[in-house]
This record gives sequence, C-alpha cells and structure tokens, in this order.
Amino acid sequence: MVAQLENKSVNSTVSLSHTVKGLVQVFTSSHRSFFTNVMAQALRIAGQGTPVLIVQFLKGGIRQGQNNPVVLGQNLNWIRCDLPRCIDTPQLDDTETEALHSLWQYTLSVVNEGKYSLVVLDELSLAMNFGLIPETEVLEFLAKRPQNVDIILTGAEMPKSILDLADEITEIRRPNRL
Repeated sequence: MVAQLENKSVNSTVSLSHTVKGLVQVFTSSHRSFFTNVMAQALRIAGQGTPVLIVQFLKGGIRQGQNNPVVLGQNLNWIRCDLPRCIDTPQLDDTETEALHSLWQYTLSVVNEGKYSLVVLDELSLAMNFGLIPETEVLEFLAKRPQNVDIILTGAEMPKSILDLADEITEIRRPNRL
C-alpha cells in the first residue's frame, strides 16, 4: 500500500485570469457502436473531478427521465428520455413528444446554469433529422451556451450547419477491405 502525501502545490485549486473556451465536438458514424469512445472520454473527465452530463435523447425503455438520473461517481449524471421504448421513427405519440421536449428543455436549463463542464448530447442529429428538435434551436443553444462548457454531439448524418461550427469532428468509419 502506498501512502498518499498531501502536497499543497498539487492539491490546491488554480485560479485562472481567463476562461478557457469550451469546444463543440461532433462524433459521427453511419455504423453503431461508437458511443463507447464518447463514454470513455466522459468517464475520464468526470474521474478528474469535472462535472459531466450525458443526455440520450432517443434511448428509452427504462423510464428514467431527468428526475431519475444514473449517477456514476460524484461527477457524472446520465439521463435518458422518460419513454417506454427507444425512438426509431419521427412518429411519436403525445406522451413521447412531451417526454422528449421536456428532456430538451431540462438540458437547455442545466447547461445555462453552468452546472456541468462537459455535456454529451447523444443521437441529437437523429432527433434533428426526424424533426423532433429543431436544428435552429440547437444552433441557438450552441451559440448562447456558457462559453466554458464543452459540448459533444453524436449521431449519424449530422447536419452541415452543426459540422460547420464544430471545433472538432470525429468520423468513425469501417476500413475498406477487399
């Protein structure tokens, strides 16, 4: 067992004279199974003491919603839409539409409060492409967010307007093999 020694220069908080501008990152792929990369980044950052929120707009099935987040450690909250199923079509009933819009409004609210330093918006491109969350609202949200907040957007077929304002784009694709 190794003893932990307190070193005031290491354990003290640093006060910066300026705010570090947050990034807009896009992870996109036409294939499934790339969320693991985003999750690894979120866990690493939360493990370093930074508050992280993961929002999965189209995942349901566990009746979670913003009032019942999964809390991983002290710094990572993970919420899904309060739906009995996953959304895979733009046709929603009134209850599903309300649940999705409630989650979107909650996300806007907590980001603007500055509660989280990293916010992952999973499958947001599909929600926009289905017409469930207006692209113009997402663009406005990104422009008006607190400037120190990092945002990660995921999903296939990310709208060009989002790609144009992104600071980093990661396209995950399968290699061409003969």
